[in-house]
Amino acid sequence: MFKFIKGHMETIGDIEWYPIISLTIFFTFFTLMVIRVVLMKKEAYKEESELPLDD
Repeated sequence: MFKFIKGHMETIGDIEWYPIISLTIFFTFFTLMVIRVVLMKKEAYKEESELPLDD
């Protein structure tokens, strides 16, 4: 099965860019979420943490 996938992937041009782009998107998203949480005010954090309990 792996030989089939590997052989198929070798025929696609510029395939080496996909992992780089995927890692960049993941790292950017993760970094932005960490920055958002660090810079969030305590009041907003408390309000958002209680949202699942509100009806």
